[in-house]
Parts: sequence; C-alpha cells; structure tokens
Amino acid sequence: MNKRTLLIALALFLFTIAVHNALAEEQEFTKQEELGRLLYFDESLSTPEGQSCASCHDPGAGFADPDSYLPVSEGVLPNRFGNRNSPSAAYAAYSPEFYYDSEEELYIGGQFWDGRAPTLEEQAKGPFLNPLEMNNPNKEVVIVKINKSDYAGLFEEVTGVDLENLSEENVELAYNEMANAIAAFERTSELNQFSSKYDLFVAKEIKLDKIEREGLKLFNEKAMCAECHPSAPDDGLNPDHALFTDYTYDNLGTPKNPDNPFYDLPTSFNPDGEGFIDYGLGGFLKMAGYENWESENGKVKVPTLRNIAVTAPYMHNGVFENLTEVVNFYNTRDVADWPAPEVAENINQDELGDLGLTEEEIAAIVAFMETLTDGYDPESQE
Repeated sequence: MNKRTLLIALALFLFTIAVHNALAEEQEFTKQEELGRLLYFDESLSTPEGQSCASCHDPGAGFADPDSYLPVSEGVLPNRFGNRNSPSAAYAAYSPEFYYDSEEELYIGGQFWDGRAPTLEEQAKGPFLNPLEMNNPNKEVVIVKINKSDYAGLFEEVTGVDLENLSEENVELAYNEMANAIAAFERTSELNQFSSKYDLFVAKEIKLDKIEREGLKLFNEKAMCAECHPSAPDDGLNPDHALFTDYTYDNLGTPKNPDNPFYDLPTSFNPDGEGFIDYGLGGFLKMAGYENWESENGKVKVPTLRNIAVTAPYMHNGVFENLTEVVNFYNTRDVADWPAPEVAENINQDELGDLGLTEEEIAAIVAFMETLTDGYDPESQE
C-alpha cells in the first residue's frame, strides 16, 4: 500500500468513526440494538482478528464496501476475495422475507444479491463462517470470541445465554441470538436514516437544483429507472419514504468483469477459474432444489439507490466504476459495442438498452441520484 492510499484509508477510517459516534449519540438504542451495534463493529470476531461487518458495510461508504478500488470484497485473509461486490446494508431491513409472487410471477425479497438468505437474521449468520470473508471455522469459535469481549455481560443479559456453558445447544442458541441482535441494529435509524437531499425535497423543506429536477423527471419517465427503483413510497414496504428498489430480481445483461480477483483464487474456492459464471438467483434456486430455476439464471437483486453515489463500484461484480458509466450502459446496451452479457438468457429487454438519452440527460440523471446520499445538511451548502 503506497503512502497516498494509506492516507486515504486513514482519513476514511477516521471519518467512519466520527459518523458512527455522532449517529450513536443522536439516538437511543434498546439493549438488543446496542448489543447488535457492538457486534457489528467488532473486528475481533474474525479469524484472524481484523474484520467486522462494518469492514464491508461501512457507514462512511453508505454501509457498503469502502474499498472502492476493488470490484469485489476482500476477506480478512489477504488475497481471498468473494465473487461479488458487497451490497449496502442500509435499508436492507425493508426487504421482505424471500417469497415467490405467483400473480406477478416474480421472486421478491430476501438478502444477498441472489436471495439465498430469506431474512436479515439469516444473512447476519453467513459472513462469520465464510472462508472468503471472516473465516471462522465454526460457530463455537465466534461465541468464544464474544465471551472474551467487553460486552459479554450485555450479551448474556440480552440473550439469556450462559457463555461459560458452551454446550452444542448453547452455541447454536448464542449464534442465533447474535444474528438477531445484529439484525435489530440494522433495523435502527443508524442504517435507515432517510436524511438525503431528496428526503428534504419531498418534505418541502428545500428545493432541488434545476439539473436535479430534470434528472428526477427523466428518472421517472424517459429513462424508466423508477420501474425497478420507485421514487415514491410503497405502502407495503414503507408508506412514508421511497426505498428506490422493489426488491425484485433482474438480469440487465451485465458483462463479466475481467478484473474480478475471484477468478484467480485456488480451485478449492473457484474450481471454474476464469470460466466462472455467476448465475445469481438461478444459481441459488438450483442449489436449493427449486423447480424452473433456469428462468431465473443471471438475475440479481435490484439494489436500493439510496447512497448510490458513495457506493462505487457498481453492479454485482463491480464492473462499472462510476454512475455515468452505469447510466450509459442502460442507455446504449443494445446499440453500442458493450462486452457480451455474463448470462445471455432472461435479459430484461423492456426497460433498458436503447433509451435515446443524450449526454446532458445522462448527467442530469446522475445529478439526481447524487441527491439520494444520507446526511445532507442544507446549511453547509449555503
């Protein structure tokens, strides 16, 4: 790591701590939520120590991965990478439990890009035991680490689990309660702030700039972004605020990312090497024994666009470095010389590909999306 990169990393770390502490001071947590917050930021819960939930879901980066120079997320062990870019944990609490809508003929909700965790609680259990992430060999190791922490007493008080009695049953109970606490924290306003410039605009406290207003109109109409990223509240998910996702799954025809370091991992982690194909939802459904999984190949979960301006890189494999490139892909996928899609079947042909947007219109859409970043302070703009 060169000196400039080190200084940037240090500045981001200090900013993250400041944001985290400021938010914590502004709200009161239940004991379970406070326990979840401590677990979320605890870097001693990996093997070796050094990685927490916040390492890949950092408040200073919109609760996504702060390492924007990497297309996917790196684990606690050097040179171990997941095959996907960490999605933001912000607003994930509003994703419904994974289900199939027979009327719409769509899978909806769940967690991870492929929906393999039905709930927030189940998602919280995964990274601790993933060898490409926090690398703990088993659940007991995690619970032993918690027992050595400064908050072990709070854990016992909240969960009722005796950390000194690590029977098989107690380990399972403690691990589940750990996940419940993390999920409780992820449901707090620290991750679900609704404090962007757009929120203030909707509340009629401020006005958007001309280019931002133009971008919003294009977002809702010509560019058809709102078809999957609704800019209005959803009574079933949140009647007060737009979530900018419908939590469905889509194959946009995203190209493979040749710079994905996952391709270079040993065969024990990636037996397909450079030939690896991410089938997204279809891959999960196949492994889980669902019928008709082929019709879902290549589809990944529609992410929220809240905080999108600070969560680069983009797409599930980090193939695009900035929002202009993303919107340009949506605009010209079918009429420009883009690389072939990673998964050629089930591609959305209705709402992108040849939108006819000008460069000025693309810039306006990007300007609008930049209004979705939490923590907007109108006084600082004066």
